[in-house]
Amino acid sequence: MTRMNLGSATVRWPDPRTAAQVHAVERRRQRALIDVDLNVLDELFDDTLVHIHAPGLIHGKRQLLEHTATRRAYLDITRGDLVIRLIGEVAVVTGPITNRLRTADGGERTLAGVATQVLRHAEPGGWRFVSFQMTPYGEQAWPALPSEGGQP
Repeated sequence: MTRMNLGSATVRWPDPRTAAQVHAVERRRQRALIDVDLNVLDELFDDTLVHIHAPGLIHGKRQLLEHTATRRAYLDITRGDLVIRLIGEVAVVTGPITNRLRTADGGERTLAGVATQVLRHAEPGGWRFVSFQMTPYGEQAWPALPSEGGQP
């Protein structure tokens, strides 16, 4: 297991069991958003949740539950490979996300980008989401670095 030292906190990669737990809770979140299962979302979201939508709209837990119930926007959510890092009982999860969404006029749109999620582990209940932020893919202002496949 690789470790990095950040002051008094150690950042580490999860063991397979912990990684499986974090992946499972993320799949539950996705399914609950699509199914508008407010009971599951209430269980998964910490009371201190801060959810930052792609356009910068910020919701707390109650507002996000209201948003989910009222808008019923999520038609499908796809995640790519997730990078999970642990700091004590906190998981920081980063990776690609594609949301297929219902629009206000009844149409559909797809929004893709990268999301960062913060979860905390507590008993009872296991992993709970504390923070979520999606950054949509956009125009790159700079060419790719050599390490990103660009030319020097």
